[in-house]
Amino acid sequence: MTQKYDNYIGGGWFAADAYAANLNPSDLAEVIGDYAQADAGQLDAAVQAAEQAFPAWSLSNVQVRADALDKVGSEILARRAELGALLAREEGKTLPEAIGEVARAGNIFKFFAGECLRLSGDLLPSVRPGVGVEVTREPLGVVGLITPWNFPIAIPAWKIAPALAYGNCVVFKPADLVPGCAWALAEIISRAGFPAGVFNLVMGRGSLIGEALVKHPGIAAVSFTGSVGVGRRIAEQCVTRGAKVQLEMGGKNPQVILDDADLNSAVELSVQSAFYSTGQRCTASSRLIVTEGIYPRFIEAMAERMRTIRVGHALAEGIDIGPVVSATQLEQDLAYVGIGVGEGARLVCGGERLQRDTDGYFMAPALFADSEAQMRINREEIFGPVASVIRVKDYDEALALANDTEFGLSAGIATTSLKHANHFKRHAQAGMVMINLPTAGVDYHVPFGGRKGSSYGPREQGRYAQEFYTTVKTSYIAS
Repeated sequence: MTQKYDNYIGGGWFAADAYAANLNPSDLAEVIGDYAQADAGQLDAAVQAAEQAFPAWSLSNVQVRADALDKVGSEILARRAELGALLAREEGKTLPEAIGEVARAGNIFKFFAGECLRLSGDLLPSVRPGVGVEVTREPLGVVGLITPWNFPIAIPAWKIAPALAYGNCVVFKPADLVPGCAWALAEIISRAGFPAGVFNLVMGRGSLIGEALVKHPGIAAVSFTGSVGVGRRIAEQCVTRGAKVQLEMGGKNPQVILDDADLNSAVELSVQSAFYSTGQRCTASSRLIVTEGIYPRFIEAMAERMRTIRVGHALAEGIDIGPVVSATQLEQDLAYVGIGVGEGARLVCGGERLQRDTDGYFMAPALFADSEAQMRINREEIFGPVASVIRVKDYDEALALANDTEFGLSAGIATTSLKHANHFKRHAQAGMVMINLPTAGVDYHVPFGGRKGSSYGPREQGRYAQEFYTTVKTSYIAS
């Protein structure tokens, strides 16, 4: 029989009335497990448990917090191969990518273990004689964390670790498609020394559990990563009741290729940006903006490079790209290929469903050329292995087009010109800029986030995470 996995509430594991099968997108015949589907009652119980735990945890010794977080990080790193295989099975990343993501999660927990001991404030003089001023940071309360399916352990880690490090309690709802990594992470946390109720896992449908979590009066703050539409509704609901909110949403990231770029380097970083992780990254580049001098050679070189990309089972050796995560996502990706053709873009290669030894959601990466900036394939986030190339006259037109989007997460440029690199770094309207690097791929100890429609609220990751997970208190002391 398939193993069942329960929710974690108030320090204990609780069964649910319903369970959902977790399928392997590389092999639909494999059921990874049946995972609990929480109801509103279990969500409420989790929030209540967190509320009860908060007073003691918010004032707990920083060494206790640091030790618990470090223990979580150490176990994740020790089990990276096992957890990486689980991640590859349920999400579809290739095994090397999956193991890398697990290692990143472990390092995130270890980083925030150190942050427990680095929390600082300010001691300032007052303008009034005989008065001192202290500025300190305190935890918010119970934080609701809602995470996406494309990074099923790294994104939960970069939300859970700082929330706990700064003294908050957590109610965590992972994406429906990837409960396996969330459960495994919760099981590790359950043995790391956190008091009952400090951390809680509630798995279930976003339309039910996510909605109830966002609206619950006991939730002081919500951190969400996911689609633009859902993020905007969460923002409205949080603002209405005065809860703090942090959103990471969509991207339509540009990768600029200038005439003076090294062609081989430009092609490789474009392939990695657009197609690796099956294009299922909010930092992926789906708009390749190429100046006219290098344009013909770039298209030819990209087509040649894409013929070498190997698509297959995520656990197979020598595979570059695994499957798309779900039937719904595959249908959307293939639909956008049809939209691009219908709009008049030239399909250079790829774009079809692939058959492999196992029944899975495999797709050949698609590249469009001769596309126009206002085509839907260049305006809307596809979130799959589909990229389009737009020809421009020069750097100025490339920069203007790179910024011509409602999003602003990541932007890249390939060039050997220091002048253009420095200008792009300053003038690209994005939260992260990559110079001669793929737009996808960030470190765990520095801020992550974007501008415009991509992000809302303080940055995630690194010490900048304290801006969201703490509140500032100013104290005046008469001497």
